[in-house]
Amino acid sequence: MRLSDLLSGWAGAEVTGPTAVEIAGVGHDSRAVVPGSLFVCIRGFRQDGHAFIAEAARRGAVAVMVERDPATLPIPADLTVIRVANTRAGLAAVAGRFFDNPSASLRLIGVTGTNGKTTTTYLAEAILGAAGRRVGLLGTIEYRCGPVTFPGERTTPESSDLQSLLARMRDLGAWGAVMEVSSHSLALSRVDGCEFDVGIFTNLTQDHLDFHGSMQAYAEAKARLFRMLGTDRRKPGEAAAVLNAEDPWTPFMREATRAQVIEFGISGEADLRVRGMALTLGGIRASVESPWGALEVASPLVGRHNLANILAAAGACLHLGVDRDQVQAGIGNLRAVPGRFEKVEAGQPFGVAVDYAHTPDALERVLQTAREYATGRVIALFGCGGDRDRGKRPLMGEAAARLADFLVITSDNPRSEDPLSIIAEIEGGVKKAPRGSQLHVTIPERREAIAFALARARGGDLVVIAGKGHETYQILRDRTIPFDDRVVAREALAALGYAGGDTRSRTGTAPGGR
Repeated sequence: MRLSDLLSGWAGAEVTGPTAVEIAGVGHDSRAVVPGSLFVCIRGFRQDGHAFIAEAARRGAVAVMVERDPATLPIPADLTVIRVANTRAGLAAVAGRFFDNPSASLRLIGVTGTNGKTTTTYLAEAILGAAGRRVGLLGTIEYRCGPVTFPGERTTPESSDLQSLLARMRDLGAWGAVMEVSSHSLALSRVDGCEFDVGIFTNLTQDHLDFHGSMQAYAEAKARLFRMLGTDRRKPGEAAAVLNAEDPWTPFMREATRAQVIEFGISGEADLRVRGMALTLGGIRASVESPWGALEVASPLVGRHNLANILAAAGACLHLGVDRDQVQAGIGNLRAVPGRFEKVEAGQPFGVAVDYAHTPDALERVLQTAREYATGRVIALFGCGGDRDRGKRPLMGEAAARLADFLVITSDNPRSEDPLSIIAEIEGGVKKAPRGSQLHVTIPERREAIAFALARARGGDLVVIAGKGHETYQILRDRTIPFDDRVVAREALAALGYAGGDTRSRTGTAPGGR
């Protein structure tokens, strides 16, 4: 594709140099530049792409997009220079054109919210699979389309990587794609140019305030997805916003959208509403009323929060024309989601569940679920990630001390921070809970902490290992090491004499970064 075609009609770009050149690739990583590329300089959290123009040129870039004054940059004379106000938005615009606007050929479901995004995308994928529709999946755990998997390192990829993935899914014959849409990706224009058919809002609770600064700014970022719905729509049918009727931020999301609104709720009135339910450690059964008729839901997933996720996924798929029988079948087909209340069983007389909960609300929900199902005590183990929202640490400590019978505080992904300092901030919240000071121990080394928690468990207890879920690594100050809570738990159970577990990882995913 010629550069002139990529830039056609773009009034905000200042171009210096020829535009008749052929562009063989569009990207933001100088290490991935191929001859004939347009290199887009974006400012990251740690590095500025403008510092890598010379490297991109050495690798064969023929054009560069910048947002800084070109006169201050070491740009080779033979490169065409495109200056724009915001290179992140510019990257999204040219990537969409370069990959021939793949979202226009796919039915696209975007799921945003603090908690529940991953499970909701897995449920939507399972429902659409039961309807015979091949879909791509993009999110925290993996990117895949049917049996084909793609490498990835963040919940929502950068816009050029996202458009490339959607194009590959389209070329694999996908009917659509289901993706997690993080607040970072919305604030940083990663999903600009994507034409969503459905946007799902799960909930909004404290997280990522180190990036957004306030809950209002965090909500504003989430609302961008719903503002996108129906804007410049070219596909047939009406876009829909599927919103959690029980979340206090839903009116804000509703006001942001021009799309059809579908609300779901477990109690109270909503478009999809529960009229009867049974929640056990064996799963969920519920009778659901909807504008498409009644559904009888049966799922092996556990907990009230997962019933909300089921309603969200069902609403999205029903809107897209999936019939009720297929919705019910797909919900029942999803046996588990990696690292989401994932049971570790080795013949022990107590329960062990590994969960990704790493926000105050998510930890409270998973421990409330554990309290409902444990016949004995609830033993909780968790830590908080370093270089992330510090304000949630005491909140998580208070929630854990209030809901668990015994608490083990340990390290999560400490990154550049001192693990003991992180633990001290968690303990500040623990001490605010009744009997909090008497109900916990601190063991900074996570492997040792897991072994301790499991050795303390008795028949009927339920041990919740929270924070890392599906992750197969631990990020320390100077290195990233292999670490999988599920594997470590099985090894600890084997050391206690329980031999019924498989000590291999169930996911087999390689270490990466969150």
